Amino acid sequence: MAGFRQAAGGALEVLTRSGKTHPADIVILALGVRPDTTLARTAGLEIGERGGIRVDEQMRTSHPDIFAVGDVVEVRDFVTGEWSLIALAGPANRQGRIAADVIAGRQSRFRGTQGTSIIGLFGAAAAWVGASEKTLKRLGDDDYEKTYLYPNSHAGYYPGATPVPMKVLFRKSDGRLLGAQAVGMDGVDKRISALAMAIQMGATIYDLEEAELCYAPQFGSAKDPVNFAGMVAADILRGDMPVAHWDALGDGVLLDVREMFELAVESVPGAIHIPLAQLRSRLGELPRDREICVICRSGGRAYYATRVLLQNGLNAKTIAGGMLSRYHSQLLPD
Repeated sequence: MAGFRQAAGGALEVLTRSGKTHPADIVILALGVRPDTTLARTAGLEIGERGGIRVDEQMRTSHPDIFAVGDVVEVRDFVTGEWSLIALAGPANRQGRIAADVIAGRQSRFRGTQGTSIIGLFGAAAAWVGASEKTLKRLGDDDYEKTYLYPNSHAGYYPGATPVPMKVLFRKSDGRLLGAQAVGMDGVDKRISALAMAIQMGATIYDLEEAELCYAPQFGSAKDPVNFAGMVAADILRGDMPVAHWDALGDGVLLDVREMFELAVESVPGAIHIPLAQLRSRLGELPRDREICVICRSGGRAYYATRVLLQNGLNAKTIAGGMLSRYHSQLLPD
């Protein structure tokens, strides 16, 4: 971001360094923190690339008699192993306990930070834990897959259920959970907290399938969003639901299996439209020599359609998150 400008009619414009201008009614400015390491530098302590004091697993600095904890230190990321500067109270409290233990003669060690965070905004919450896709790409890590899902905060038949959009990242090689993000009006914190513990324990998406979580209709679903995330991810790795993403479709054929009235709201130019209920009787309309990428609103119907196509010998993939993930990717391209 480069600045703000008053636009006509009282609106705002956000100016970016790339030269693009974005109109807005409300702008939320989020600022980070930068540690003051003047004293540490004067003392000759090692300072990391991110501007924090480097410490080991026992919170010792480069001088064995000096310890540092909290917002001022660089520690290892639990998932990636990279140096990280995370200004959060949870890790800081653990670091303080570990430093005290070590000073007292115990061999405590800091496992690293997962960056588990949450913010509130206009009654909603957004939370995240572990590695982001942006970080994995920066590190050149291509042993990961992602999926998008849109489960309800609690049982849909109980009044007040709202969606909890989630993005989950996991290893293609062994299914290890790498990170997750979620946003919604209710239940975001407990889902990310459960996934944070799963990451801490080295859990896989197969473990998420089997997780036994609190259930009553007003609090969750029998298939909790955490279970749902594991089931969808496991379907991908087992080959039951080959997956495609909007940012890497290639030259595949797009098949939209939604109902006609849904296309009146939004559609994808060039997509073939065959409602799911008609698919088995209209398989002859689809090419057998090209990859077919299947779309629905959120991914559920596309999964069923993909199963039908695969069982009939066609090359098919489900577009993760459907039209909802397309909309969100346009809002948040990174």
